[in-house]
Amino acid sequence: MKVAPSMLSCDFSRMGEETARIDRAGADYIHLDVMDGHFVPNITIGPCIVKALRLYTKLPFDVHLMISEPYKYIDAFADAGADIITFHVEAESDIEATIEKIRSRGLKAGLVIKPKTPAEAVFPYLDKLYMVLVMTVEPGFGGQSFMADMMPKVGQIKAECRRRGLSVLIEADGGISDKTVSQCADAGVDICVSGTGVFRAPDAAKAIAALKSPEARKG
Repeated sequence: MKVAPSMLSCDFSRMGEETARIDRAGADYIHLDVMDGHFVPNITIGPCIVKALRLYTKLPFDVHLMISEPYKYIDAFADAGADIITFHVEAESDIEATIEKIRSRGLKAGLVIKPKTPAEAVFPYLDKLYMVLVMTVEPGFGGQSFMADMMPKVGQIKAECRRRGLSVLIEADGGISDKTVSQCADAGVDICVSGTGVFRAPDAAKAIAALKSPEARKG
Protein backbone atom coordinates (compact mmCIF):
# COMPACT_ATOMS: atom_id res chain seq x y z
CA MET A 1 0.00 0.00 0.00
CA LYS A 2 1.30 3.42 -0.99
CA VAL A 3 0.26 6.47 1.02
CA ALA A 4 -0.71 9.91 -0.29
CA PRO A 5 -1.30 12.27 2.67
CA SER A 6 -3.91 14.87 1.84
CA MET A 7 -2.77 18.44 2.37
CA LEU A 8 -6.41 19.34 3.01
CA SER A 9 -5.80 18.36 6.64
CA CYS A 10 -2.47 20.11 7.12
CA ASP A 11 -1.82 23.37 8.96
CA PHE A 12 -2.49 25.82 6.11
CA SER A 13 -0.40 28.50 7.79
CA ARG A 14 2.65 26.24 7.42
CA MET A 15 1.97 24.33 4.21
CA GLY A 16 5.57 24.28 3.02
CA GLU A 17 6.85 22.92 6.32
CA GLU A 18 3.98 20.44 6.46
CA THR A 19 4.87 19.17 2.98
CA ALA A 20 8.49 18.65 3.99
CA ARG A 21 7.38 16.96 7.23
CA ILE A 22 5.29 14.28 5.57
CA ASP A 23 8.00 13.75 2.96
CA ARG A 24 10.42 12.93 5.79
CA ALA A 25 7.75 10.79 7.43
CA GLY A 26 7.65 8.39 4.47
CA ALA A 27 4.84 9.57 2.21
CA ASP A 28 4.83 8.19 -1.34
CA TYR A 29 2.81 10.99 -2.94
CA ILE A 30 1.53 14.42 -1.92
CA HIS A 31 -2.23 14.61 -2.45
CA LEU A 32 -3.49 18.09 -3.30
CA ASP A 33 -7.24 18.71 -3.25
CA VAL A 34 -8.36 21.53 -5.54
CA MET A 35 -11.93 22.71 -4.96
CA ASP A 36 -13.72 25.52 -6.76
CA GLY A 37 -16.76 26.21 -4.58
CA HIS A 38 -18.99 25.14 -7.47
CA PHE A 39 -18.41 21.47 -8.22
CA VAL A 40 -18.11 21.00 -4.44
CA PRO A 41 -19.19 23.50 -1.77
CA ASN A 42 -15.68 24.25 -0.54
CA ILE A 43 -12.80 26.36 -1.91
CA THR A 44 -9.19 25.33 -1.30
CA ILE A 45 -6.05 25.95 -3.36
CA GLY A 46 -5.00 26.82 -6.89
CA PRO A 47 -1.93 26.53 -9.13
CA CYS A 48 0.04 29.20 -7.27
CA ILE A 49 -0.04 27.16 -4.06
CA VAL A 50 0.93 23.98 -5.91
CA LYS A 51 3.87 25.84 -7.43
CA ALA A 52 4.96 27.16 -4.04
CA LEU A 53 4.83 23.70 -2.44
CA ARG A 54 6.86 22.19 -5.28
CA LEU A 55 9.95 23.77 -3.67
CA TYR A 56 9.57 21.64 -0.53
CA THR A 57 9.62 18.10 -1.94
CA LYS A 58 10.48 15.95 -4.93
CA LEU A 59 7.64 13.52 -4.23
CA PRO A 60 5.02 13.15 -6.98
CA PHE A 61 2.19 15.66 -6.73
CA ASP A 62 -1.16 13.87 -6.98
CA VAL A 63 -3.51 16.75 -7.87
CA HIS A 64 -7.21 15.97 -7.44
CA LEU A 65 -9.36 18.48 -9.32
CA MET A 66 -12.80 18.83 -7.75
CA ILE A 67 -13.78 21.56 -10.18
CA SER A 68 -16.50 21.98 -12.78
CA GLU A 69 -14.32 22.53 -15.85
CA PRO A 70 -11.00 20.74 -15.33
CA TYR A 71 -9.97 20.96 -18.99
CA LYS A 72 -9.46 24.72 -18.69
CA TYR A 73 -6.92 24.34 -15.88
CA ILE A 74 -4.70 21.46 -17.00
CA ASP A 75 -1.96 23.73 -18.35
CA ALA A 76 -1.92 25.84 -15.19
CA PHE A 77 -1.48 22.83 -12.89
CA ALA A 78 1.03 21.21 -15.24
CA ASP A 79 3.10 24.40 -15.18
CA ALA A 80 2.81 24.50 -11.38
CA GLY A 81 4.46 21.11 -10.97
CA ALA A 82 1.73 18.47 -10.96
CA ASP A 83 2.79 14.92 -11.79
CA ILE A 84 -0.62 13.25 -11.73
CA ILE A 85 -3.90 15.02 -12.41
CA THR A 86 -7.17 13.33 -11.55
CA PHE A 87 -10.58 14.79 -12.35
CA HIS A 88 -14.17 13.70 -11.93
CA VAL A 89 -16.23 11.87 -14.50
CA GLU A 90 -19.13 13.94 -13.16
CA ALA A 91 -17.44 17.24 -14.16
CA GLU A 92 -18.55 19.29 -17.17
CA SER A 93 -15.43 18.98 -19.34
CA ASP A 94 -15.24 16.39 -22.09
CA ILE A 95 -13.60 13.36 -20.46
CA GLU A 96 -11.66 12.11 -23.46
CA ALA A 97 -10.34 15.57 -24.33
CA THR A 98 -9.30 16.26 -20.75
CA ILE A 99 -7.41 12.96 -20.49
CA GLU A 100 -5.63 13.71 -23.75
CA LYS A 101 -4.76 17.21 -22.54
CA ILE A 102 -3.18 15.80 -19.37
CA ARG A 103 -1.21 13.21 -21.31
CA SER A 104 -0.10 15.78 -23.88
CA ARG A 105 1.66 17.64 -21.08
CA GLY A 106 3.61 14.51 -20.16
CA LEU A 107 1.57 13.93 -16.99
CA LYS A 108 -0.30 10.88 -15.71
CA ALA A 109 -4.07 11.02 -15.96
CA GLY A 110 -6.64 9.72 -13.52
CA LEU A 111 -10.41 9.66 -13.23
CA VAL A 112 -12.40 10.05 -10.02
CA ILE A 113 -15.84 8.71 -9.18
CA LYS A 114 -18.13 9.95 -6.43
CA PRO A 115 -19.91 7.47 -4.14
CA LYS A 116 -23.11 7.49 -6.22
CA THR A 117 -21.29 6.94 -9.52
CA PRO A 118 -20.93 3.30 -10.66
CA ALA A 119 -17.54 1.75 -11.34
CA GLU A 120 -18.53 1.17 -14.98
CA ALA A 121 -18.34 4.92 -15.63
CA VAL A 122 -14.55 4.71 -15.95
CA PHE A 123 -14.40 1.54 -18.07
CA PRO A 124 -14.36 3.28 -21.48
CA TYR A 125 -11.22 5.23 -20.50
CA LEU A 126 -9.14 2.67 -18.60
CA ASP A 127 -6.61 2.12 -21.38
CA LYS A 128 -5.54 5.78 -21.14
CA LEU A 129 -5.41 6.08 -17.36
CA TYR A 130 -2.66 5.77 -14.78
CA MET A 131 -5.09 5.79 -11.88
CA VAL A 132 -8.74 5.58 -10.87
CA LEU A 133 -9.68 7.30 -7.62
CA VAL A 134 -12.68 5.84 -5.80
CA MET A 135 -14.11 8.34 -3.33
CA THR A 136 -14.99 6.79 0.00
CA VAL A 137 -16.71 9.98 1.21
CA GLU A 138 -18.70 12.66 -0.56
CA PRO A 139 -16.05 15.06 -1.92
CA GLY A 140 -15.71 18.55 -0.49
CA PHE A 141 -14.59 18.37 3.12
CA GLY A 142 -12.06 16.44 5.19
CA GLY A 143 -12.77 14.50 8.37
CA GLN A 144 -15.72 12.45 7.07
CA SER A 145 -16.42 8.80 7.90
CA PHE A 146 -15.18 6.02 5.63
CA MET A 147 -17.82 4.45 3.38
CA ALA A 148 -16.94 0.76 3.33
CA ASP A 149 -19.69 0.03 0.80
CA MET A 150 -17.52 1.68 -1.87
CA MET A 151 -15.00 -1.18 -1.74
CA PRO A 152 -16.87 -3.43 -4.23
CA LYS A 153 -16.18 -0.75 -6.86
CA VAL A 154 -12.46 -1.34 -6.36
CA GLY A 155 -12.93 -5.02 -7.11
CA GLN A 156 -15.02 -4.29 -10.18
CA ILE A 157 -12.41 -1.93 -11.63
CA LYS A 158 -9.57 -4.32 -10.79
CA ALA A 159 -11.41 -7.17 -12.48
CA GLU A 160 -12.00 -5.15 -15.64
CA CYS A 161 -8.33 -4.11 -15.73
CA ARG A 162 -7.23 -7.74 -15.37
CA ARG A 163 -9.62 -8.80 -18.13
CA ARG A 164 -8.05 -6.24 -20.47
CA GLY A 165 -4.46 -6.72 -19.34
CA LEU A 166 -4.17 -3.20 -17.89
CA SER A 167 -2.16 -2.11 -14.84
CA VAL A 168 -4.21 0.90 -13.72
CA LEU A 169 -3.67 1.84 -10.07
CA ILE A 170 -6.66 2.19 -7.75
CA GLU A 171 -6.64 4.97 -5.18
CA ALA A 172 -9.16 5.45 -2.37
CA ASP A 173 -9.84 8.75 -0.64
CA GLY A 174 -11.94 9.61 2.37
CA GLY A 175 -12.00 8.59 6.01
CA ILE A 176 -8.95 6.33 5.71
CA SER A 177 -6.94 5.73 8.87
CA ASP A 178 -5.24 2.81 10.58
CA LYS A 179 -8.75 1.68 11.60
CA THR A 180 -10.14 1.49 8.05
CA VAL A 181 -7.14 0.92 5.79
CA SER A 182 -7.30 -2.87 6.12
CA GLN A 183 -10.62 -2.81 4.25
CA CYS A 184 -8.91 -0.91 1.45
CA ALA A 185 -6.01 -3.37 1.38
CA ASP A 186 -8.38 -6.35 1.31
CA ALA A 187 -10.28 -4.82 -1.62
CA GLY A 188 -7.08 -4.29 -3.63
CA VAL A 189 -6.51 -0.55 -3.24
CA ASP A 190 -2.98 0.42 -4.34
CA ILE A 191 -2.81 3.97 -2.93
CA CYS A 192 -4.66 5.35 0.06
CA VAL A 193 -5.23 9.04 0.63
CA SER A 194 -5.26 9.99 4.29
CA GLY A 195 -5.66 13.48 5.68
CA THR A 196 -6.56 13.58 9.35
CA GLY A 197 -5.17 10.06 9.77
CA VAL A 198 -1.69 11.43 9.06
CA PHE A 199 -1.69 15.13 9.89
CA ARG A 200 -3.59 14.84 13.18
CA ALA A 201 -1.59 11.82 14.38
CA PRO A 202 0.93 12.34 17.21
CA ASP A 203 3.64 10.87 14.96
CA ALA A 204 3.19 11.18 11.19
CA ALA A 205 5.89 8.61 10.43
CA LYS A 206 4.18 5.99 12.59
CA ALA A 207 0.81 6.85 11.08
CA ILE A 208 2.13 6.41 7.54
CA ALA A 209 3.89 3.16 8.48
CA ALA A 210 0.64 1.84 9.96
CA LEU A 211 -1.21 2.64 6.74
CA LYS A 212 1.39 0.85 4.66
CA SER A 213 1.87 -2.28 6.73
CA PRO A 214 -0.37 -4.71 8.65
CA GLU A 215 2.59 -5.46 10.92
CA ALA A 216 2.98 -1.79 11.81
CA ARG A 217 -0.75 -1.54 12.57
CA LYS A 218 -0.49 -4.45 15.00
CA GLY A 219 2.57 -2.84 16.60
